[in-house]
Amino acid sequence: MALDISKIRNIGIIAHIDAGKTTVTERMLYLSGAKHRVGRVDHGTTDTDDDPEEQERGITIFSACVKYNWNQYSINLLDTPGHVDFTAEVERCLRVLDGAVTVFSAREGVEAQSETVWRQADKYGVPRIVFINKMDREGANFEAVYNDIAPRLGGRPVAVELPVGQGPPHTSDPFRGVIDLVDLKMLEFDPETEGKEVKETDIPADLLDEAMLWREQLLEVVYELNDEAMMLAMDEKPVPREMVVATLRQGCIDMAIQPVFCGSALHGIGVQPLMTGVGNYLPSPLDRPPVEGVDPKKPDKVLLRKPDVKEPFCGLVFKILPAKTGDNYWIRIYSGELKQNSRVQCPNRDKKENIAQLWQIHASKKERDGQIETVGAGDIVCVIGPRFAITGDTVCDTKETIELPSIKFAESVLSMAIEPENTGDRKKLEETLDMLRRQDPTFHAVENEELGQTLISGMGELHLEVIQHRLTRDFGLNVKFYKPRVNYRETISGESDVVGQCNRQMGASHMFARLKVRVSALEDSSAPVLVFDRLPPECPLQGNARAAAIEELRQRADGGGLIAGFPLSGVKIEAYDAEVHEEGSDEVAFRIAAGDAFDKGLQAAGPELLEPVMRVEVTTPEDYMGEIVGDLLQRRAIIASTETRGAMTVITAHAPLKELFGYSSAVRSLSQGRAGGSMEPYSYQPAPKEDAESFQY
Repeated sequence: MALDISKIRNIGIIAHIDAGKTTVTERMLYLSGAKHRVGRVDHGTTDTDDDPEEQERGITIFSACVKYNWNQYSINLLDTPGHVDFTAEVERCLRVLDGAVTVFSAREGVEAQSETVWRQADKYGVPRIVFINKMDREGANFEAVYNDIAPRLGGRPVAVELPVGQGPPHTSDPFRGVIDLVDLKMLEFDPETEGKEVKETDIPADLLDEAMLWREQLLEVVYELNDEAMMLAMDEKPVPREMVVATLRQGCIDMAIQPVFCGSALHGIGVQPLMTGVGNYLPSPLDRPPVEGVDPKKPDKVLLRKPDVKEPFCGLVFKILPAKTGDNYWIRIYSGELKQNSRVQCPNRDKKENIAQLWQIHASKKERDGQIETVGAGDIVCVIGPRFAITGDTVCDTKETIELPSIKFAESVLSMAIEPENTGDRKKLEETLDMLRRQDPTFHAVENEELGQTLISGMGELHLEVIQHRLTRDFGLNVKFYKPRVNYRETISGESDVVGQCNRQMGASHMFARLKVRVSALEDSSAPVLVFDRLPPECPLQGNARAAAIEELRQRADGGGLIAGFPLSGVKIEAYDAEVHEEGSDEVAFRIAAGDAFDKGLQAAGPELLEPVMRVEVTTPEDYMGEIVGDLLQRRAIIASTETRGAMTVITAHAPLKELFGYSSAVRSLSQGRAGGSMEPYSYQPAPKEDAESFQY
């Protein structure tokens, strides 16, 4: 039977690393009856962190999808990583989700990666609710975290719950329940049933004044968003509960507010109201605008698809899991129906694809006994059969074709050279790397035939370390690994006017070409290279030779800079004049002249090496602040800000990636294990002169 689209919720759990995303997911599965025991991250027994690398490290590396039912709702939940090296997993999930639960630790609050995932959700227009987790931890402070959301994230939090107490059991006022500000009830959660049994009582007299104060703040938002509620208030009439919930829901869907819940996922406190809040406040596919794409044959023609099974089928491939029995394609269905044993079009590749099997997903696997025949608009499904589509590609009806916007991923910033120990492993290594590329869009591998090595690139040290372990442990390859290196870029510091020439005798014929080129720096040194044909209409260079010259300039620009062949950026190249002879001024001659002009132009404009700079955030007790700041300055960091959050000091700095190898260990060492740091790509800036000189021109 087809699902009621209005009852579907496609949600993600997003947060900074170690805020408790996976524990929230586990508790939801347990309380919904989808599993009979609560898994523990520290025991490696969670459903979603089922990869050996995740279980060993106690962190989420790969996004996982689980399905459960709560009340009348069918929930597709994607648990995402919190570490910045795996931010592509968050990116691809948010691209296809309708809503999200943002988790904050009640002790650490809004952290660096919290800001990153919040920005990603803003980018894709994903409404979200907030869960302030770990209310039973030492130093938990609900109000501090709540008050941090607006200034740091640009959000507008609205508390729908209030914690009863804060901190662990040995404190004077431990966390022991929540106050529902919509129904004005106190909720207590039975520890014997791990939160399944909820006791609802009236709010104790000593907590009533504070609850009413927060309730009034909630109602002020309702009055602002709903004129009818405002009129009731002016007439001193109560606002019905249904109107309060409906107004908060619409405000959340419009991204005007974020309803805030609180609890302890580890002990099952406050998770059931959060699950109800997912249904009450986050959108169904019907609440989202129709998906927009273009006609593959007429890219200027915009097409829309509504979340309706009667519309032509279209969906987006957002993840691929390689498997020996056939790659598993995770697809979000936006419109129409997808049936087993059918054919669909992949307009990105201009290929038809087979849909052999449809499966419901559980974690990173196909759900046992979960094979289905049909899936409709608004749902998420695992498909076996396609061969050509890659992550971000559209699949659609073969007659009513549409191409949806793809998914853009950040560029890799770190590389490492690898090579097989023996020739027998070379083919297996190539196949394995190809499989990893299909699975991870931010992983790249390029073979250097001259050195016999392969250069693999990723988002950071941890990313490359995980790849390294997978190659040796999971795939049993004998591979040598070399020290990671930074992925620099190249640009220019000035401008130049040059003449590229070809004046050669080739046998009995003479080749001649001259091309005048202007090379200048763009304002943004990280912007893509721009190549322009500025040759005037009266220029004698026309036809194939003209096209060949411009094409050669573009190919040379794509091939990298002059310092060490790193990707070129922030450069504008303009061909504005040319000289030809009646004979010998052909395509080959002008390709040679264009290549000569490219080299001369870059050299004369002052080649410059750019190094990636990271935004570093360190949270430390004040006692160790001096040592950590001193260490950052030695690493050529610029301190951007310092601020106090409770008992901790947060240092934000911008530092070159080259100087940050092993930084996580250094922070722990400097603070006796009490400080923690995170980093994310920030910008590119000119590298020191000695770095540029270390490469051969």
